[in-house]
Amino acid sequence: MSKIVVIGSGESGTGAAILAKIKGHEVLVSDFGQIPDKFRKLLVKYELDFEQGGHTMQAVLQADEIIKSPGVPDTVPVIQAAISENIPVISEIEFAGRYTNAKMICITGSNGKTTTSLWTYHILKNAGLNVGLGGNVGKSMAMQVAFENYDYYVLELSSFQLDGMFNFKADVAVLLNITPDHLDRYEFNFQNYINSKFRITQNQNTDDYFIYCADDSVIQTEMKSRNPKMQLIPFSLNPLDANPAVFKSQETIHFNLKNKFNMAVQDLALPGAHNAYNSMAAGAIAQVLRIKKETIRERLMDFKNVEHRLEPVISVHGIEFVNDSKATNVNSAWYALESMNRPVVWIVGGVDKGNDYAGMLEVVERNVKAIVCLGKDSKKIHAAFSKVVDVIVDTNSMKDAVNSAYYLAKEGEVVLLSPACASFDLFDNYEDRGQQFKAEVRAL
Repeated sequence: MSKIVVIGSGESGTGAAILAKIKGHEVLVSDFGQIPDKFRKLLVKYELDFEQGGHTMQAVLQADEIIKSPGVPDTVPVIQAAISENIPVISEIEFAGRYTNAKMICITGSNGKTTTSLWTYHILKNAGLNVGLGGNVGKSMAMQVAFENYDYYVLELSSFQLDGMFNFKADVAVLLNITPDHLDRYEFNFQNYINSKFRITQNQNTDDYFIYCADDSVIQTEMKSRNPKMQLIPFSLNPLDANPAVFKSQETIHFNLKNKFNMAVQDLALPGAHNAYNSMAAGAIAQVLRIKKETIRERLMDFKNVEHRLEPVISVHGIEFVNDSKATNVNSAWYALESMNRPVVWIVGGVDKGNDYAGMLEVVERNVKAIVCLGKDSKKIHAAFSKVVDVIVDTNSMKDAVNSAYYLAKEGEVVLLSPACASFDLFDNYEDRGQQFKAEVRAL
């Protein structure tokens, strides 16, 4: 029996602790903060040892292995101490993968991975597959492995989760795009972040599949320096050379894998170029798994998007309010602004993760009439956009941000919350930020 220490007690950590206990390990859960009630009750129910409000270093360093929650950086003292003692530090996904023979469909990317994961799950579930949903979305994979018996898992994986995965293998790996994000966790070195994203392909062999966006210049460049052994399935909206496996021509998407079919872009459930990419990836996964083309087409047409992603709230006096709180990086906010066809009052700001706003200047100048900064530090936003947007105001609460945006907007215009930043300066997480936005909008 080995000793497992779980650092962090959220969805991921609690699930990993319960699976470890069920599999006969000695387990300690250690959280630097306070454990939320719903997870503390689960730890008590399964008779797990835990501590909160700090780490007992002596107890932690007795571990044979540490399972680290993805939100905990490698730089914190307790993890640095474990590394210096050569104690393996892994992710929940790495640990859970040891206890299941299910097929793994793993999806990552700087943007679109939640939508693509949910869309894929929607297709597979409706096709009758015995499938679980986990990783960054859905329930803890470890908890599902403990109590369910799925044949497939659709896993949304962040770079933080991938960093703690070593022997785990994706049967189907999907890489949607790579743009600068979380650079504060990667020594502000973009290549480090790129390497992290490409860990989705590690351990794959000739029986496995790698589905990737052929239009992404970073992925294109990186592929030239690698020697992929798996089966490659590129997808593209703008095919330049030989047609990829999935591509757009005119206004039709061609799915050219084992059960070929075409469908009109306008028939997709979600609008916008970014969602065309997401649909291509989800459709390609379904084709690889030999799901009937009629089922794939129908599910690409009737999918409902995730909360906090370009979510219409209500219209107030002809002003439409849109909640895109899940846009926690620059590229995601760019997609949101690019999809707007009316003047926008843009609510932006939060915890900067090394953002470079230069690539947003054109879309902001074209679509944004005013900016409302929400967060403790807005200097970078002012510096980036003051030459292309005349009105930029600062706010320090969601109530003030919504009220300011409401007074700046006119009938027929849009107020868009698309922060391009993390939420942790004023909110618990992006969900809390989005819920507060919707509550304040409804209170107008």
